[in-house]
Amino acid sequence: MILPKSNRLTPEQLTEVTEIVTEFGCKIQPIIGAVRTIYAIVGDEREELMINRLEGLPYVERIDRIQSPFKLMDKRSDLATHRITIGGATLGEELFVIAGACTIDPKNPNYFYETAQAVKEAGAHMLRGGVWKPRTNPYTFQGDVKSLDILMEASRRTGLPVDTEVMEEGHIKVALDAGVTCLQIGARNALNYSLLRAIGRAIAERDTVVLLKRGIHMGPINEFISAGEYIAAFGNPNIILCPRGTAPSLDGYRNHPDESITPLLKEKTWAPVVVDPSHSVGKASYVPACALAAVAYGADGLCIESHVSPSHGIGDDPKQALTPDVLAETITQAKQLWALRRGVKIG
Repeated sequence: MILPKSNRLTPEQLTEVTEIVTEFGCKIQPIIGAVRTIYAIVGDEREELMINRLEGLPYVERIDRIQSPFKLMDKRSDLATHRITIGGATLGEELFVIAGACTIDPKNPNYFYETAQAVKEAGAHMLRGGVWKPRTNPYTFQGDVKSLDILMEASRRTGLPVDTEVMEEGHIKVALDAGVTCLQIGARNALNYSLLRAIGRAIAERDTVVLLKRGIHMGPINEFISAGEYIAAFGNPNIILCPRGTAPSLDGYRNHPDESITPLLKEKTWAPVVVDPSHSVGKASYVPACALAAVAYGADGLCIESHVSPSHGIGDDPKQALTPDVLAETITQAKQLWALRRGVKIG
């Protein structure tokens, strides 16, 4: 829908607008009001180049879209009934919990094995563990591919499926060949479109899930969903959206907690939402409250960092990882709140 700056377009302006939309197989239908005329775009208005050209015209105030820009991620698309099941748990049917260490220490694997068992006992459905790590400082620990063997051994010992972050195309095949169930796209790569395409292609024929974290500097919700659209468009619809805090940070928190965007996402897309309270607030004592807030806003799940001995962890664990007892209590309370919101009885 084209809204001109004046009450209506001049004949010359209307001709120019008509010529532009015709190039993209669309038509213009004027809608004449008492004091203002607006102009409907009849056809597929999701063509970005067409919209950009129209928005660049000096006499156009704005373009209001009626169609969704997402062909696959939109809640009215053919994927609207798509469901994601991991390890026997279907997202949306129960509160789905991912938990584990920020970074796997290849020199001390027993810490991760013990954490994995504790995560299972606490009630989590999937184990997370960082193999490759994005770091602001090039001299800090960047991860080690040897940690992948530790991650998969922990999976075998516990029976839990696993999630780990991939940062470049070369990581994808290595992780998939090892048996990783869920590939995580971190906040720094949420707008790395070549990586999103590569993941969509690589896992198109595999029953693999993608946990897509919201970029630190992402703006409108549509930008987040569009990143998911890249993955779906290139072959894999098993996408989980993960708010994890944005910039600028809120005083006292690591980031600006964004668990409240969950209902906004659910108005637009069918994709399940799993919130990461650990990176949102960045301090272990704040994580339980943020987790419960996420569930109250309607999250389908949580992704929580946990470690059997956070002070011995590497990466972010010393600051924001929950101990197993706190994790278990948080999961119990979160499941109770989830059931309360859904009107489901527990026990």
